[in-house]
Amino acid sequence: MAPATALGEPASTGLSRFYGQQITWAPCDVPAPPGVPIDFWKQQWAGMDCGTVLVPMNYRDPGGRALEILVTRVKAKDPAKRQGSLVVNPGGPGVSGVFFPKMLAGRSAAAESFDIIGFNPRGTRFSKDELHCAVSDQEPTRPTRPTDAQLAVIVEEARQREEGCRQAGGELRQHISTANTARDMDLVRAAMGERKINYLGLSYGTYLGAVYGSLFPGKLNRSVLDSSMHPDWSYYEAARTQGIAIRQSVDAWTAWVAQRHGTYQLGTTAQEVRAAVEKLREQLERTPVPWVGGPPDITHVDGDLLDSIVGNEAPNRPRWDVLARLVIQFQHALTSGALTQDTANAMKILMSDNAPRTENGVFDAVICERDWPADLNEYLRQMRTFREQYPFGEGAMSAAPTACTFRSFTPPERPVNLRRSGYPTGLVVQAEFDPATKYEGGRAMARKLRNHLITVLDDGSHGLYARNDCVTRQIDDYLIHGTLPPKTSTCAGAPRPDVPADGQQTGASTTGGSLAEQLKSLAKRYPGPLGSQTA
Repeated sequence: MAPATALGEPASTGLSRFYGQQITWAPCDVPAPPGVPIDFWKQQWAGMDCGTVLVPMNYRDPGGRALEILVTRVKAKDPAKRQGSLVVNPGGPGVSGVFFPKMLAGRSAAAESFDIIGFNPRGTRFSKDELHCAVSDQEPTRPTRPTDAQLAVIVEEARQREEGCRQAGGELRQHISTANTARDMDLVRAAMGERKINYLGLSYGTYLGAVYGSLFPGKLNRSVLDSSMHPDWSYYEAARTQGIAIRQSVDAWTAWVAQRHGTYQLGTTAQEVRAAVEKLREQLERTPVPWVGGPPDITHVDGDLLDSIVGNEAPNRPRWDVLARLVIQFQHALTSGALTQDTANAMKILMSDNAPRTENGVFDAVICERDWPADLNEYLRQMRTFREQYPFGEGAMSAAPTACTFRSFTPPERPVNLRRSGYPTGLVVQAEFDPATKYEGGRAMARKLRNHLITVLDDGSHGLYARNDCVTRQIDDYLIHGTLPPKTSTCAGAPRPDVPADGQQTGASTTGGSLAEQLKSLAKRYPGPLGSQTA
């Protein structure tokens, strides 16, 4: 495979017709998907301008097929203060970024000084060239603690997923990559008439930003990488570390609950609390509790769902009281045979928080740009370890094979060698217990790019800008004024619930009352990450 290069010199690469474009902005008028109410759909796009930019499907054959990239804009609120464009990406891979500018404009001081620019990465939804995978109507097998018999099923489903992606992806699939998306970003920059862009990326968007800066260093000004991927880990290693990071938060939560045995009656030590959760899981596996009115594909609360809830909620410190009370409610439901209405309502909120955001083939294509282990026995060993040691959240599925294990194409180029040479020092922000991009990733990215690092202590948030006040102030100061914080600095994370430990007296306790109302109140006080509420 050839090394990834910028391919950005029109005279030598045949890209002059693409670099000669000028974007035409107009109020967004995107057809509503089937089943989506027109009024709701129009409201999602209100306040933004839209435009399109053509890009070559294959940058090494620019005379071939072209793709159309949808771009959105929220203009700087104060034209007198305008400093240019801030290009944003919410991550994924495979998540559309077209709604991100509107979300950011409502929560960011940077929107006063920058045009906020979102775009639809090649192949994602709302695209005329959406990449698809042909998949079975049957839900895939995703147990958190699979039996040995289920392991073989999981392997075969991954093989079938790759075959479905191969059949539906066609020629486009091998050209869906981080490097090509970065090249598309540079064509967007040129079409906007910007000499340089500023950049804010979340999650996978941090890697995309680092790739862009490596390929086009002279075109990047200020850059913020929020909740960063590790620059050197394979996608498989990154997936496995999610389960490990979640276990760290679960252990912290069980220790916190144990200190409040008088409130929760779940155990006086972390080991006793964990044992109570494990006993509950065993009981739910034997006798799942019906969930009337839940999502169509979830009719009962069983052991796998408990693992998922504990793993998804433990990183969220402000919700620790809610999580403990849910465990208690599940214990009661085993006796009564049904969930209380309040518990069912709270579950709906939690499930909507964790709903998947994309179903097309971009995720599969992008994570295949790096090699995956070929030895199936290695996956089986890892999954057996994870079902025992790291069963929460995705559990053993964090270590499972994917379509990329059976990749049916050879990527046309190697991943970009990340470096910062030719653009200003940037900023990396990382939470200490980030469950999606483990803390070590942010630290390594800051070191790799010689960027400054803000660590958010005792926090399991993924996505911190416009969510953590300390982080937001420092990012705004950097984006707007160019003022960097110290090389390494810290911010306090979102607080744990004000539930007194046994033998202590503090302020008014947040425990008690409706679980659903408590979740709604917490959502107002501690909003989710930007980009987490796409239409």
